[in-house]
Amino acid sequence: MKLKLKFFLFFVILQVGTIQTGFSQRNLSNLNQTLRYSRYSRLGLKIIPIKENETDFKLQMVIEKIEENPNFNTFSFSYSILESYEQEIKDDEVNLLTDNDLKSDTERHWFFEKTVSIPADQKVAVALLTVLDTRQGDEYYYHVDLKSPFIFSQPEFGAYYANNVPFDQNFLNKGQSLLFKSEQGPNLHAFYYPAPFEVPYPPMETKPSAVPKELEVIDQGDFLANVPKSLDGEGYYFIQGDTSESSGLLLKTTHEAFPKVKDWEEMVQIVTYISTRKEHETLLAAEDKKKALDQYWYNLTRNPDTAKDLIREYFRQVEFANILFTDFKEGWKTDRGMVYVVMGPPTEVNFYLDREVWSYGGLSESSKIRFTFVRIKNILTPHYYSLNRSRAYQPVWFKNISIWRSGKMAF
Repeated sequence: MKLKLKFFLFFVILQVGTIQTGFSQRNLSNLNQTLRYSRYSRLGLKIIPIKENETDFKLQMVIEKIEENPNFNTFSFSYSILESYEQEIKDDEVNLLTDNDLKSDTERHWFFEKTVSIPADQKVAVALLTVLDTRQGDEYYYHVDLKSPFIFSQPEFGAYYANNVPFDQNFLNKGQSLLFKSEQGPNLHAFYYPAPFEVPYPPMETKPSAVPKELEVIDQGDFLANVPKSLDGEGYYFIQGDTSESSGLLLKTTHEAFPKVKDWEEMVQIVTYISTRKEHETLLAAEDKKKALDQYWYNLTRNPDTAKDLIREYFRQVEFANILFTDFKEGWKTDRGMVYVVMGPPTEVNFYLDREVWSYGGLSESSKIRFTFVRIKNILTPHYYSLNRSRAYQPVWFKNISIWRSGKMAF
């Protein structure tokens, strides 16, 4: 009897160990990166790679302190270099970061910097930054491709705030200055694009969106590196160290109020996602945009207090979309920003080499709603994603719009 009991216990332990081992094999694709887009994140992570030569990359790992007065010792910091999105993340290949590794600790940021070497013949290399909040066990992730089929090359220079912390935002308010540091030469080159972009089609609209036939570009010529440069136009800039190469740095410049809404004219544009065509045309044609918008919000809810809550919540979503998804377009005008505004923050976020997948709700796999954003190679940014549109999205899309219009949406 004792022999049978021992055998049974051994079998159970073996089975549990097998299950745990199976679940413990983490890779980049099965990490749920939902905190990256959460409205309640305590930290904001960014990796900014700078190419030093054909094999070496400088990783500037910047952590924004969203939580007020965070304690460094309540977090665990680490980074990994992966050869694919499916490669197992093994403990012995994770590099811990301590306070001795801090290059800078400011009121707004912790900043680490490390140089890594990638074999010249390696096709894919991904840097992954992980921060564990030891209080709740929350894990924050941020990854960036150093080498992959979706990027041309990494820039050989960087952009910095006045305190020499790397610039980690997706936008810069026009008229502000940045310091561009380069060790490759005394000059950099700037191209300026003043073009505005249209609002994207909804997820169930399968026809391709209109593409501008011509895109105005203003060659601003060379400027000195290592000297503060003011970016005064509203649009976007593409900075290059060598104009014969494909690598460069995109900087979106915005109006002074961004990521918030600037005026009534812009507010009219942004409510398009939850408006009928007739409602939006009426707003566009109105001479007094403020009066028309006041009436618009009241007509949706028939309750002034509910209307105020709805306005506050909707434009809070727009603000987060601008912070998170701005590239050469304002964040709310991107496909990811559009889905974020209407559907809210996703409950699951998974990245693959060629796509990003958002999941919403559902206790089972079959009941979840998924939005797939396909990655597109773009000279301006390595983070350009386009939504895979489908008519199947129509029921859930209209349902969420109805919830917005009733004033019951909350995240």
